[in-house]
Amino acid sequence: MTVSTGTNRAGERTVFLLAHTGRAAAIRSAELVVQGLLAHGIGVRVLDEEAVDLPLPASVERVKVARDETRGVVDGCELLVVLGGDGTLLRGAEFSRASGVPMLGVNLGTVGFLAEAERDDLDQVVDRVVTRDYEVEERMTLDVAVLSDGRQVHVDWALNEASVEKAARERMIELVLEVDGRPVSGFGGDGVVCATPTGSTAYAFSAGGPVVWPEVEALLMVPISAHALFAKPLVTAPDSVLAVEVRPHTLSGVLWCDGRRSVDLPPGARVEVRRGAVPVRLARLHHAPFTDRLVAKFALPVAGWRGAPR
Repeated sequence: MTVSTGTNRAGERTVFLLAHTGRAAAIRSAELVVQGLLAHGIGVRVLDEEAVDLPLPASVERVKVARDETRGVVDGCELLVVLGGDGTLLRGAEFSRASGVPMLGVNLGTVGFLAEAERDDLDQVVDRVVTRDYEVEERMTLDVAVLSDGRQVHVDWALNEASVEKAARERMIELVLEVDGRPVSGFGGDGVVCATPTGSTAYAFSAGGPVVWPEVEALLMVPISAHALFAKPLVTAPDSVLAVEVRPHTLSGVLWCDGRRSVDLPPGARVEVRRGAVPVRLARLHHAPFTDRLVAKFALPVAGWRGAPR
């Protein structure tokens, strides 16, 4: 159940603020953002569990939610501003997807590929929110289903990836991969990552997968430490259906969605991954190409580049 307390009135502009309050930098950044928005007559809503760690005026709306509840929490807000690292941004994506409200991320972590701004840009972030000077783009998601003995036993979703992994560190998990109803390969290893283009720079990248530009519509399947001669990353059509089967008479596994939500997979379980029906909407402040973002986030060496001939 969602319970709101505060003084925001119907018709007011409201921004939802989500912050990693375990970091001093996030607390200070949240304070600055709240002050800037309130000074321009824009209401602010926060989670009650985070409000206890933030120096907030009484006019800020506080929302009490049950554990893992996302639906309805951000309804009525025009924007969701997230302050934190990749984990906090993925948490924000859960609220954004449930409400359809665009998410604007401010990176306070290390890489932060989902973030649109850095901590030093807070003044600009507030100004752009006040003037509504931003664009919104949609990012592909994944719909994930777990089947056991032919019955669907769990459904989930992911923005970055759904990974099937071994549950025991000391043993490999035996898997069979399938694309569009046909088997591709089987192997023992640590698991496999099924990712979106957005997630190609996350877990899939660490597992050796390709970087895929977010404008590309595709699904990725990337084995993790596979003990096999053919276990290469695969890039499929966006309407393909990927499946990962845990072989019978082997160890159990675990399904992780965005590294945040998990469910156990018994031997014989089947995980089906397809393009998600509901995208995540991201607010964008910059028009810089993804190439520039890639170079900046990974600090890639480009010294000596003279540009293409004109």
